[in-house]
Amino acid sequence: MSELDALPHGPEFRFVDDLISLEPGKQAVGRYRVMGTESFLSGHFPGNPLMPGVILIEAIAQLGGVVAQSDPDVEPLANLLLTGVRGAKILGAAVPGDVLEIEASVEGRLGGMIQVAGRVSTGGRELATAKIMLSGEAVAER
Repeated sequence: MSELDALPHGPEFRFVDDLISLEPGKQAVGRYRVMGTESFLSGHFPGNPLMPGVILIEAIAQLGGVVAQSDPDVEPLANLLLTGVRGAKILGAAVPGDVLEIEASVEGRLGGMIQVAGRVSTGGRELATAKIMLSGEAVAER
């Protein structure tokens, strides 16, 4: 089973294709190829498809979730969700054919809250940065 299988998203809403590196519970680098067949691209924008900036932030959140849930010292959280975004900057656009490099680092944890810093780039161009908050529920011990 891959670490990406921990994501609750279906394949049509998964923005991390594979992991380049993973330091469990600390940081990871992942990759996503913008195929051009994603359903949202047909309307964003017709004739000039651009990956929405909020999807770049979602990619950071998804990879951050993989990092957080892989921590060997902390039980995975149930219902882990993106619950906050701070300091997000959309610095560029991704287009079909781009291979995105996504980075996520866990900066801190407090109970069921996890702060993650991340960035997305392609071809050496930084496209987005953000600090995000993930929140989940401790799984009751049996």
